[in-house]
Amino acid sequence: MGHWWYRNIVEPGKLPLLLALVSFVLTFLVTRAVTRLIRAGRGPFRNITPGGVHVHHVVPGVVLMVVGGFIALAGGRRGFGAGVAAVLFGMGVGLVLDEFALILHLDDVYWTEEGTKSVEIVILTFALVSLILGGFLPFGVNEIGPGEVTDRFTVVRTVAVNFLFALVALTKGKGRIAVIGVFVPFVALFGAIRLARPNSPWARRFYRTRAKARARARVRAYRHDRRWSALRRKVEHVIGGAPSR
Repeated sequence: MGHWWYRNIVEPGKLPLLLALVSFVLTFLVTRAVTRLIRAGRGPFRNITPGGVHVHHVVPGVVLMVVGGFIALAGGRRGFGAGVAAVLFGMGVGLVLDEFALILHLDDVYWTEEGTKSVEIVILTFALVSLILGGFLPFGVNEIGPGEVTDRFTVVRTVAVNFLFALVALTKGKGRIAVIGVFVPFVALFGAIRLARPNSPWARRFYRTRAKARARARVRAYRHDRRWSALRRKVEHVIGGAPSR
């Protein structure tokens, strides 16, 4: 285990990325726990309102991202400074993305249905960064035999082809399938060959003169949303808290 850790995480310089990912996830989870306690009126936590202005936690998040980013630029990819920069940056990203919906709507929609977009973007970010971290590419790894080099590049080639399928699924308006498909090849292929959602870039480009395809896309999207939207909302509400009615 120690040899694997050194060759695939430490030697390629991926330790800061791992630290950033862990601090990002922990910050998001702690922040959601604190905000839910504040909402319920429990515990010692309260909203920060100096001078009657509600300071959202996206503000310290931006500060942490700026500080961590500049420390990372000033230093290297290794050493104590790189680790500190990664932790600060990850914490900042966790605070900022937890209020992504507020930035998107320019309104305090944290506890509304629109606020669940923050949970979605956090999940997508976690999945993509995990993919980068888990892609044990040979770059930066020394003393690799010819057989291992071939195996690693085979994995890279497979991931690249699958990523193209994921991009097609994304243009078809299937963001969640695209992200899952980056990890699971057949999911990306399934999303790439299925009908696009009616308002997706793919539908606007290729279904513009195909009335039957547009109609089928609307019917399929309606049936899909009716079947799965409730379950998706339940998962998001468990993670981020149920919105106010």
